Amino acid sequence: MGTFPITLGIVVFSYTSQIFLPTLEGNMQNPDEFEEMLKWSHIAAGLSKALFALIGFLTFGEETQDVITNNLPTRGFRGLVNLTLVTKALLSYPLPYFAAASLIESALFRGRPTEKRPDGEGDQPFPTCWGRDNELRVWAVTLRVLLVLLTMFMAVSIPHFVLLMGLIGNFTGTMLSFVWPCYFHMKLKWHTLDIRHIAWEVFIICCGVLCGVIGIITSFTALVETYHIPLPYPDPNAMQG
Repeated sequence: MGTFPITLGIVVFSYTSQIFLPTLEGNMQNPDEFEEMLKWSHIAAGLSKALFALIGFLTFGEETQDVITNNLPTRGFRGLVNLTLVTKALLSYPLPYFAAASLIESALFRGRPTEKRPDGEGDQPFPTCWGRDNELRVWAVTLRVLLVLLTMFMAVSIPHFVLLMGLIGNFTGTMLSFVWPCYFHMKLKWHTLDIRHIAWEVFIICCGVLCGVIGIITSFTALVETYHIPLPYPDPNAMQG
């Protein structure tokens, strides 16, 4: 139970899809089906994750490792499962990557060029990524490739990535999934909400903050213990002297 807050952070982190949901909805052929798609996709994801976790724990019990593929008995089967997971990651990565690239582009680079503004619309500090033929320029494609390589390098090079995911999930995940949605909903709809609805959303915010704080402390402590980082606790002998 001591690692449950870390697990909660990882689970919440896996559902933080808010960053690319507006982009996804804006590029759908039938945006009216967005809510239905969102509901059923989250239900399917929740059921599959719960079933996967249950089967893993019933199979390996207390010996279940952070990366469950390390529990698999044979090297061949382990390689097959890892290959499947890599394929799944490659197929799911473009969605958040596309949203992140769009946010970076809109914040730092000018819009598409026009006849009046051949260097791109907007006042961003860098020129447009698009040519007059509405194709990405070579250097823009290079930057996108470098962004992919950077994220891949971070995922591969950082040891104990699961604990880092728990730390990030307990902070950003709880804020994006529990705190900010309720806060902005009350801010926008305050005059139309009844007291029970307001109390319920305040309760969700409090639970999110509480779980987030506990998870951050637990994840940070686990990272410190894993990396053997000495904390700056005061030396009692020095204090007595």
